[in-house]
Amino acid sequence: MRQGNRFKTLLALLASFMTTPSTAMNIIHTEKSLYRNILVYEEDEQRCMSFTRHNRTARQSCQSLDEPDQFVFSYTKMMMGALYLNPHPRNILIVGLGGGVLPTALSRMFPDAGIDVVEIDPAVVKVARQFFGFNPNPNVRVFEEDGRVFVKRAGKSSQRYELIMLDAFDHEYIPEHLLTREFLLEVKTLLTADGVLAANTFSSSRLYHHESTTYQSVFGLFYNLRVELKNRVVLAKMDGLPLRDAIERNANLLEEKLKLLGFGGDWLMPLFSTDRDWNPDARVLTDQYSPSNLLNSAF
Repeated sequence: MRQGNRFKTLLALLASFMTTPSTAMNIIHTEKSLYRNILVYEEDEQRCMSFTRHNRTARQSCQSLDEPDQFVFSYTKMMMGALYLNPHPRNILIVGLGGGVLPTALSRMFPDAGIDVVEIDPAVVKVARQFFGFNPNPNVRVFEEDGRVFVKRAGKSSQRYELIMLDAFDHEYIPEHLLTREFLLEVKTLLTADGVLAANTFSSSRLYHHESTTYQSVFGLFYNLRVELKNRVVLAKMDGLPLRDAIERNANLLEEKLKLLGFGGDWLMPLFSTDRDWNPDARVLTDQYSPSNLLNSAF
């Protein structure tokens, strides 16, 4: 009898754990595609896009329901740190759309800039437009294709950008073919002589060391912005990194615009660092060696 009671208690506990997320999370849309299942849900005054319902921390994009223009994620704020290296980009490439947070903000900040967005999944574009206010226009063009294919084709046509942002993720991490030295060299050919690269990566796995040596092998010294336990953004510049005083001047120029997004230099400036906190002997990722599924795990 006691065993039966214990079993019933265990079942009740399991049921409570299983039902709690569904009652707290209001699913408002699901979308299937060739690449993934997209989930749009609202929780804690935020609307979020996720590529999996099993891990609610794996959110590709989130938007505040009360203040939709303000950034929710730390990494998007750090990506905007690229503007401290070039405060007036006229031609911008963004690889990876998510909810469209970055192109939407950049389009408002620089209405005359040309922004090309590459997203492999048409379903993501559809969801971003329908649920996150992403609105392409003559200055914001969307290309529904693989990011590497676009980069290779753009290089052959001599296309150049003053700012390139790499933000392509699947439900686990950056696709392997967008991690390698060969890909980054192709990206590098698209940058103008003073062009800036911003790349969203993680810092909580063995892959961090390999990614760091790979970026360093292509771009040399870069600013390494880190916050919390997971997020890291690489900032590189073709003609060399500006000194601290130049970054502070650009930060002051952009302060009012960034405050509209919910942050400013007081949050962003302390993150700028060129300290090399990775193993310099970590193997560079290449098209022949890019086992991200093995390396992207905790120590």
